Amino acid sequence: MLVGSYNSSLVVFSFVVAVLSSYTSLDLAGRISTAAGKAMHWWLAGGAVAMGLGIWAMHFIGMLAFNLPIPLGYDPAITGLSLLIAIALSAFALWTVTRAALPWRRLVAGAAVMGAGVAAMHYTGMAAMRMSPGIQYDPGLFVASVLIAVVASGAALWMTFQLRRGGARARILRFGAALVMGAAIGGMHYTGMFAAQFPPGSICGAALDGFSNVWFAFAIFVVTIAVLSIALITSILDLRLESRTAVLADSLAHANEELTYLALHDKLTGLPNRVLLEDRLNQAIRTVERDGGSFALMFIDLDGFKGVNDAYGHRTGDQLLAEVAQRIRAAMPGQDTVARVGGDEFVLIAECTDPSAAAGLATQALRSIEAPVHAGGHELRVSASIGIAMYPGDGEQQHELLSNADAAMYHAKASGRNAFCFFEASMQQNMQDELQLLQDLRRALHRKEMVLYYQPKFRAPDGPVTGAEALLRWQHPMRGLVPPGEFIPLAEKTGLIVPIGTWVLGEACRQMRSWGDAGHSEWTVSVNLSSLQFRHAGLVQTVKDTLEQYGLEPRSLILEITESTAMRDVEASLALLEKLTELGVKISIDDFGTGYSSLLYLKRLPATELKIDRGFVQELTRDSEDAAIVSAIVALGQTLDLGIVAEGVETPEQQEFLTKLGCNSLQGFLLGRPMSADAFLEAVGRPCTTA
Repeated sequence: MLVGSYNSSLVVFSFVVAVLSSYTSLDLAGRISTAAGKAMHWWLAGGAVAMGLGIWAMHFIGMLAFNLPIPLGYDPAITGLSLLIAIALSAFALWTVTRAALPWRRLVAGAAVMGAGVAAMHYTGMAAMRMSPGIQYDPGLFVASVLIAVVASGAALWMTFQLRRGGARARILRFGAALVMGAAIGGMHYTGMFAAQFPPGSICGAALDGFSNVWFAFAIFVVTIAVLSIALITSILDLRLESRTAVLADSLAHANEELTYLALHDKLTGLPNRVLLEDRLNQAIRTVERDGGSFALMFIDLDGFKGVNDAYGHRTGDQLLAEVAQRIRAAMPGQDTVARVGGDEFVLIAECTDPSAAAGLATQALRSIEAPVHAGGHELRVSASIGIAMYPGDGEQQHELLSNADAAMYHAKASGRNAFCFFEASMQQNMQDELQLLQDLRRALHRKEMVLYYQPKFRAPDGPVTGAEALLRWQHPMRGLVPPGEFIPLAEKTGLIVPIGTWVLGEACRQMRSWGDAGHSEWTVSVNLSSLQFRHAGLVQTVKDTLEQYGLEPRSLILEITESTAMRDVEASLALLEKLTELGVKISIDDFGTGYSSLLYLKRLPATELKIDRGFVQELTRDSEDAAIVSAIVALGQTLDLGIVAEGVETPEQQEFLTKLGCNSLQGFLLGRPMSADAFLEAVGRPCTTA
């Protein structure tokens, strides 16, 4: 037998090609498994070519490394056939390992098919030598080479399937697996080569017209390495691009989720907004229509929130709203919906079997809201008014239910606040009337429907007149003279009290300037400040500008604030009142005795007078308790060197008693009713001429 030898450089080249081919195969399998649609088919075709070329190149370079003492060559056509076999078996292998599962039966069958294909490729390549006489094979080594091919193919399929997913750990394991697979492929090839026996006198039929140059083997090595490298680099770059795309897709999906959440939820409280509320309300209606039962729709509006917002700022107001929202949510059963539909308005959808269950939930909500809230460094208290509409019964459509619950809420607010009311048909008309009144109120200033009446203030017991208190009246074109009790609360609730209050201040100063020009410069005019107006950031500047506009002496203006307003935030009140007194205006504490004043703070207020609430004066002669309170207030005022004004004097007995106690000024129907500016001048003063 002819004895062969090997070119060691080409043997090394063949092993390198085998390892690189194995690693590329592992990487491409992972790339194919993550692709979809047409991309997967393109990756499968390209991967089969790259992998098949790598396996074939390893075998062909290995055969070119083999030398006999006779000229050798390889038939191009038969060699090309072996390449096609390598590509076909590569396509089969990649298709197998990219399936969703690889059960052991499929693994065994795949190993047998791929092993037979590898053996067929190898021995077809050997046949390309066209030896005469033909190559003889050692049966044992031949069978061993086929078994090695089958076992190596099975191991390759299993490792490729297990390592097809990405990750840093997978890449390390792929390299180790590539070394094992390369060694197995090389082992199969060289076992097959050792099985080949060449009888003496053998001639290679392809020696003259076939491949035989060692440099050709090197060229195949370079081309194969280049193809595998390009395939590997393309796979890595595409994987990175896909990873970035996946990250961007995840980011976009997350952003869409956030946008969807923001579109359906209130940003401040995290509660459902009006859009999601309408959907939940429709679901609740359909559920009751389908399964029966009932639910309650509650409209919740906070009492006094606007005052807190104006007094302490929006940041504190937002903290208060967030805390109240969480309390309402915690007070409700888990399946109920709590939504925020406005600044301080919430809506609750609660599954309730009857009105008594709804009343229990409303009571629970009121208790949770009225507890003190610590926000912005302040202890704040608000209450709530709740309107309840039941379904079915109080409306068929969601708009009707919401409107009716809203009407019930306004009724609860008008009834004293911090309460709940169930809807009744008459409330809808009342609500419509109030909404119309609000629309008219918004236009009242522009239409010059607001007027000031003036109630005289007398030096005790009966004069002379020391000035007047400006009292706001609304001369409605259809309703006539609207009482303050009907529109002032509405103006305070909507914030219209601030521009209205500014107008009142300007008109009172204008009138006082007119009276001063008429010779009554010793008079003063008192203007009431609402809590919203008192906390408004531009109050001091507004007062200063108004005094300058009408050239009025600041001492002629008295600003009246209620005791509760002054004591709501004492430090802020002190700072604001000091700025006002620096302008030269006087400060009167109105409704004194109705709040919970601290004498420690009261003595620090830069006030010039205390005004006794009419509630203490009305029952003064018959109620010794009221008499004791008034006596204490007068004594307190005298101790603090403050003027004492008693309002609501309606009887001579009250007049006499208050005068004896030491009140400085009296005000009431007994002495003079509120009247227009012209009537006031006609009744209490005549024009004076200056010398």
